Amino acid sequence: MAPWSQRGLAPALLWGLSLFLGLPAPVWVQPSLPPQASPPTEPHPCHTCRGLVDSFNKGLERTIRDNFGGGNTAWEEEKLSKYKDRSLTLLCSEQTLGCQGGGAERPVWSETRLVEVLEGVCSKSDFECHRLLELSEELVESWWFHKQQEAPDLFQWLCSDSLKLCCPPGTFGPSCLPCPGGAERPCGGYGQCEGEGTRGGSGHCDCQAGYGGEACGQCSLGYFEAERNASHLVCSACFGPCARCSGPEESNCLQCKKGWTLHHLKCVDIDECGTERASCGPDQFCVNTEGSYECRDCAKACLGCMGAGPGRCKRCSPGYQQVGSKCLDVDECETVVCPGENEQCENTEGSYRCVCAEGYKQMEGICVKEQIPESAGFFSEMTEDELVVLQQMFFGVIICALATLAAKGDLVFTAIFIGAVAAMTGYWLSERSDRVLEGFIKGR
Repeated sequence: MAPWSQRGLAPALLWGLSLFLGLPAPVWVQPSLPPQASPPTEPHPCHTCRGLVDSFNKGLERTIRDNFGGGNTAWEEEKLSKYKDRSLTLLCSEQTLGCQGGGAERPVWSETRLVEVLEGVCSKSDFECHRLLELSEELVESWWFHKQQEAPDLFQWLCSDSLKLCCPPGTFGPSCLPCPGGAERPCGGYGQCEGEGTRGGSGHCDCQAGYGGEACGQCSLGYFEAERNASHLVCSACFGPCARCSGPEESNCLQCKKGWTLHHLKCVDIDECGTERASCGPDQFCVNTEGSYECRDCAKACLGCMGAGPGRCKRCSPGYQQVGSKCLDVDECETVVCPGENEQCENTEGSYRCVCAEGYKQMEGICVKEQIPESAGFFSEMTEDELVVLQQMFFGVIICALATLAAKGDLVFTAIFIGAVAAMTGYWLSERSDRVLEGFIKGR
């Protein structure tokens, strides 16, 4: 087999290079953007590298399933160098391979199979994968031809040791430091170490609900240790208002949450409204809730209030008057006379307004009488002469129907038909008929 530099992956390299040139720089080499324009969230390069390796391994499995395997070089050459499933083992000699003893074996890996696998590693829309493949293709080739036996784990060799994008499990950051709690059990097994397995992240533990501390080795507020040994911790929830407790019961409280006070190992709600701890506006009243309070608006009739409704007012708002224990609306229309002509008073909640009387409408600041349009009939826009012509057309239709019946020999309809014809003839011979016909023809 010719050296890789001579035969190469020309088609795959040109294809990958065209994609690479048409895309922006990878996210891990882009300059920092100003704070007001945060860059879009991109996958960490380590995750991209892991996806590339997983896809590469699937490609190897696919070529096996597609029956591109075998150890027959003559078959491979005959089929345009289709791939071998495994290494083609060649017996070497001292003259050709420099082996010691003449019986050694050397693996030779199918270059054509590698081309096929690499072409399907990245999906068309996975730009990050294409960028990383372009940057690491020579390394993949080196591993394929020279490093497989000594480094069978491509992910470890490529992503961690060569590109230094990833760290071993349980470690993080540029130096692959152990996560809090140790690399064997990061965050005590009760949280996620930020940046674990990558060259980034802070290593901070994002603990599960109920757990806290640097390595998630403690119970957080509102939880207690239900069980603990050298390697195991179970945190269970306290009774509702308890911030710290010795057990799950109401009487196991040691410290209360805000809005509660401890009394005989129980948390009792503080009435902020009754202890003047509440801070509400002048037109609001306080309502106590469990562990807190709410400020609600007074009724519209009140200027300050002690509770909901017009019966809890401190004073009445303008437009309202005290009637018994309530502030009720004043009907100003009993005393107010609207100044405008054709206006009338309309009482509203806490006030009044002047509106146009019934049958009038507002127009340019004054109330004018509404003009009710007369109902228009179907023939209201037709002239008298046009109506006459329309009538004659109707009569003509009737006469035609009678003529049809008369033609069948019916004596009654024959008599009616003769009478109708005589009437129509008399009309058309009259002076009015001439005037109507002349006006209709002239378009008048």
